[in-house]
Amino acid sequence: MAKLTLETIVPMAAKGLLYEVSLSPKPGLVDRYNNGSHHDMDFNLFLDSSMSLLPFFKAYFEAGLKHDGSLPLLFDKARTIGIEAEKAMFTATKGTNTHKGANFSFALILAALGYFLKHHPQLDVLTAENSEAVLTSTADMCYVSVMADFDAIAGKRQLSYGEKLYVDHGLMGIRGEAVSGYKSVRKLLLPALRKNLKLYSTEEAFLRAMILLMSQIEDGNLIHRGGIEVWQQIQTECQIVLTRNLSSQDFYQWLRDYDQLLIERHLSPGGTADLLALGYFFMQLEGFL
Repeated sequence: MAKLTLETIVPMAAKGLLYEVSLSPKPGLVDRYNNGSHHDMDFNLFLDSSMSLLPFFKAYFEAGLKHDGSLPLLFDKARTIGIEAEKAMFTATKGTNTHKGANFSFALILAALGYFLKHHPQLDVLTAENSEAVLTSTADMCYVSVMADFDAIAGKRQLSYGEKLYVDHGLMGIRGEAVSGYKSVRKLLLPALRKNLKLYSTEEAFLRAMILLMSQIEDGNLIHRGGIEVWQQIQTECQIVLTRNLSSQDFYQWLRDYDQLLIERHLSPGGTADLLALGYFFMQLEGFL
């Protein structure tokens, strides 16, 4: 395998987005089979959105690779690039939010990875410990700025839905993942994928990991569409299916049925989708894919 360099890592990140939207069937989400619970986006729109972010993925990684200051200062650089990336995404999608959360996460993680590889050059693959270090460092990068953003909410007259969730329930969404150093990725997703990829096809390994995430994580998209109680109900439904140890055939049938159920309920676990893209990225970095 080629060394972990700009030329190899940026395509891995882009493929993370492409592999995620291609993963099928994903309950309630856009995939190769249908548009899930989304009337304003489809598979091709996600491809357009992914390609619009590619130049910025390079810029995030280079920012980390060239950075000499503190990690919070690196976050400021990544955030500045990220604002332009978001504009490019919305231009490509004609105003549809396809990858806002994923762009935020890749901004942090690619910058953190660039900084890590600056101090650990010549790596062929990341070890599990390397991945842990990169993800944990994102908390050091963004904690002060993100928490300052949340503190400032108290003085705002008009709140976004995500800000209302924080005020009313203490829920922090993808920014909460970031200030935890992506704990759900470190403690749930990556360990599950390392195990699953030895037992199942790549597709099934990721689909089973997806249901694990849905059973555990705080998903702002689900909460936005259905409310707190519905989100908790989805978690319970996924926890139940995980205990059933379904065969591959039965698992795929359950996914197809659950996809239709979430579509009927207009529910979409978009927060899970964003983390799955990170899972694809790290499994490439670790040499599993």
